Amino acid sequence: MNAEETFKGVSKIRGVNLGGWLVVEGWIKTSLFDEIPNGDLLDGTQVQFKSIMLQKFVSAANGGGAEVTVDRSVPSSWETFKIWRVSDSEFQFRSLGGQFLTCGGEWESISASAESPSATETFHIERNHDRVHIRLLSGIYVQATSTNQLVANYQGNPGWDDNAATFQMIIAANDLHGDYQLANGYGQDKAKEVLSKHRRNFITQEDFRFLSMNEINTVRIPVGWWIAYDPDPPAPFIGGSLEALDDAFSWALTYNLKCIIDLHAAPGSQNGMEHSASRDGSVDWPGSPEFISQSLDVIDFLASRYANHPSLLGIELLNEPFAPSVPVDVLTSYYSKGYQIVRKYTSTAYVIFCQRIGRASPLELYQANIGTSNTVVDLHYYNLFDDFYVNLTSTDNIDFIYNNRQAEVQALNSANGPLVFIGEWVNEWNVKNASKAAYQAFGMAQLDVFSQASFGWSYWTLKNERKHWDFEWNILNNYLLLDSSASREIARKLLLWMSLCASLYLHQIG
Repeated sequence: MNAEETFKGVSKIRGVNLGGWLVVEGWIKTSLFDEIPNGDLLDGTQVQFKSIMLQKFVSAANGGGAEVTVDRSVPSSWETFKIWRVSDSEFQFRSLGGQFLTCGGEWESISASAESPSATETFHIERNHDRVHIRLLSGIYVQATSTNQLVANYQGNPGWDDNAATFQMIIAANDLHGDYQLANGYGQDKAKEVLSKHRRNFITQEDFRFLSMNEINTVRIPVGWWIAYDPDPPAPFIGGSLEALDDAFSWALTYNLKCIIDLHAAPGSQNGMEHSASRDGSVDWPGSPEFISQSLDVIDFLASRYANHPSLLGIELLNEPFAPSVPVDVLTSYYSKGYQIVRKYTSTAYVIFCQRIGRASPLELYQANIGTSNTVVDLHYYNLFDDFYVNLTSTDNIDFIYNNRQAEVQALNSANGPLVFIGEWVNEWNVKNASKAAYQAFGMAQLDVFSQASFGWSYWTLKNERKHWDFEWNILNNYLLLDSSASREIARKLLLWMSLCASLYLHQIG
């Protein structure tokens, strides 16, 4: 890019993500989930059941498809079930193979054979600490028999002693805290109250003023697919995010910021994570023509609504599709169609294609020849989420930025195709008890390298309970130094100091 060139009036992108606002991520603001009854049993929670009497685990052999047994001494995948929450005490249980536990009635065995859930797949759970009773909606309790079967035939009302109808419930994983879990956990009325308050207060006009005063020129705004159905999206999702997005565009205009709209959560989920609004961790988007078509309709809605708004910079067609669950041919076909949809409404807005996560090369998107003008490939760079980074020192992390990240950015910059955008990065790592100076050096190394990307960068995220992920906290506490001239000199001195310390340490132990 020549010095005179700009992106719709903005110099190279210096952006911040508004994560956790219009798409919920529980780890960003944990208090959103505090008042949900039985809040440890949300959609997607993985549970195991151990018979108190037999001291064996309930198991769906081969992942499902037949009667379940109570005969496993050690739990693994066959003994783990994903919750679909119906109410705060009624649940459905999905086996590894995707089938649901089901029971036809009294004296019937439990099997993992239902392809979709209804009343016969719904069980009432009574809890006493980690002990539970499981009963049908008819009131009949389930018990583990001496022949290692799970049958709905317990007579009477079981107490909490070591009887055949009492199980220990073990929560094996509780990783999903997204829009689906929040809305389905609270129910429509309470969820609307919680989310309305959150959307009003988490990001405000004052935040846009703060960003503008701190040399930020762009916000990347994650949205969920249900925004296109506002104000009454399909259950359990809650309306109101469209009004908040309209506010963001208005505030951006006031403070001379640009907006990138990012489809962060697609129907069916493109990566199984909470930020894609997955119900139970499944990745159903790529295998469903209906979900893909629905996603394209959302892009059409967003492009038609904001194409002529002076604050629109670009539309990102999908965030973090997961490889290999999302095949590259399915993804590039979707990107090509999404590009054409955006171009129906605007010839100047940038169309952004996110790289697949899960060890996929961004070069696959350059080789696909998607679109002909104003296209961008989005890479997400974290020195986290992989065992490779676990034991790196602060110097190792900084070296990795300069040696590995920089090489990839420069190679993609010179490739024939889309511009390069580091759409997510953070001033956090696995280094324990790192000093403020070390964080400053790490942040400046990233700023130095990511500023070389031909389109620019965007920090994840503006606000976060984990302070080093919080852009605002980093700026106010001088952990992230944005001023280009002064901070580069500081970073140079910090890097020199860190290298010297490392050399002295190696000399001493040698």
